[in-house]
Amino acid sequence: MKKPYYFLFIFFFIIAIISCSEDPISPPPNIIYILADDLGYGDLGVYNEEGKIKTPHLNQMANEGMVFMDAHTSSSVCTPTRYGILTGRYNWRSPIKKGVLTGTSNGLIPQKRTTVASLLKSMGYCTAFIGKWHLGWNWALNDSTFINTPIKDSEIFDKIDFSKNITNSPNDIGFEYAYGHCGSLDMPPYVYVENEKITAPVKNITGRQGDYHWWREGPTADDFEHERVTPHLFDKAEAYISEMSEKEKPFFLYLPLPSPHTPILPTEEWRGKSRLNPYADFVMQIDYRMGRLNRLLNKLNITENTIVIFTSDNGCSPKANFNVLKAKGHNPSGIYRGHKADIFEGGHRVPFIIKWPKKITAGSISHKTICTVDLLATCADILEVKLTHQEGEDSFSMLPTFSKKTENNYQRTFTIHHSFYGSFAIRKGDYKFIFCADSGGWSYPRPNKKEANNLPKFQLYNLKDDPGELMNLYGQQPVIENELISLFKNAIQNGRTTPGKPQENFKTHFTTEKWEPLAIFN
Repeated sequence: MKKPYYFLFIFFFIIAIISCSEDPISPPPNIIYILADDLGYGDLGVYNEEGKIKTPHLNQMANEGMVFMDAHTSSSVCTPTRYGILTGRYNWRSPIKKGVLTGTSNGLIPQKRTTVASLLKSMGYCTAFIGKWHLGWNWALNDSTFINTPIKDSEIFDKIDFSKNITNSPNDIGFEYAYGHCGSLDMPPYVYVENEKITAPVKNITGRQGDYHWWREGPTADDFEHERVTPHLFDKAEAYISEMSEKEKPFFLYLPLPSPHTPILPTEEWRGKSRLNPYADFVMQIDYRMGRLNRLLNKLNITENTIVIFTSDNGCSPKANFNVLKAKGHNPSGIYRGHKADIFEGGHRVPFIIKWPKKITAGSISHKTICTVDLLATCADILEVKLTHQEGEDSFSMLPTFSKKTENNYQRTFTIHHSFYGSFAIRKGDYKFIFCADSGGWSYPRPNKKEANNLPKFQLYNLKDDPGELMNLYGQQPVIENELISLFKNAIQNGRTTPGKPQENFKTHFTTEKWEPLAIFN
């Protein structure tokens, strides 16, 4: 080989090496996280072949991306799960030890705590929240004596000054743009807040009764129409995506929907479409809007490097009317026991679909156990950011699970579940240990009811053999039980489940009730 060609060969060889070593996920991906409210694991066709609700658009998204068959929320109700999604930390380490916030609760997340939004913002992302917040913010008050005292629905007009900005808001924990309402759509006040400002005068009092359509009576803004909230939020999200597509910076959009939670209000064009009941109609409406959102990404030519995640904040609510749906052949929890609020699988096992064409092979299925607290560590891993000991204490990066070649590098080995009434369970492999005798929530057997009397103190299930949690093995597997109890105790005492320095848990509930989770072993 003559020298000039030899040097050319070396030059092109070096160029090839550099090209191959470039970060395969650069530039950073856009991230869109859609959180449905009270959508059951069995409500999507891709999870329930026997289901009767038609969800073609989410099924298509699943075919174009990855489906997680063993995905869980950190709680079986909404506020705690939302806390975990944004902070990467189990809610019970915060003051929310059980239950949920109201529409007038103060902000739950301290401004000093790292969130997915603040992390991404620090890395050059545009960040936006559009939807249902339900993590509290601080309303302006008419009188300083009202500070730190609960506000009853009947006192809202007297105590809240709607002419002034809110504080301790989504903008304070990393969201450059924030638009939405504070609590669930059945919790007053019914107003939109955009970047800390109420968007319209609050003059009316509304409320409604009914099996599906009810909401609590309370102050309502002129621009707030319950039936139009879900399509309105999708419209806002689409407008934001279109705006961001014209910029060179990556964006993060957190889109927590208020639906299909009560009030169950499908718009006129969707009423009766399912031939099941209004809840099923509402699910179909959400499915359609998800299809429209994904089509928009295609139209804007940003699909390839945009991560779209669709999941739910907990299992389906009994307000969906399980009896009516089951009579027509549909079970919102699929093969699993229980529903929203419960420690059983139906309370916290949720659909989880992710699409990222640049990284994830279409039609992929993962059976890894993941949790919604894993978003923070995943974003950090994608951007090659190392979290500190005070960040994402329970968050494990899902990035390895996006490929069969790397899925065994996923570091989560066990997951802790939490119910409406504050009951715990721990899951490792096939086994799930429940630290109560009952459902921990709203289904049979209910806590503190006669139906829970004379039951074994704890429950142990092999979910591989018994996904319906019908055969309690407690007392029959002492080695497994002791291992799970030890893992649980360490998780409480260390203030974290990820490797790192021990952290402090908040020691009381909002009510100042002392929190003693390990007292169950006394």
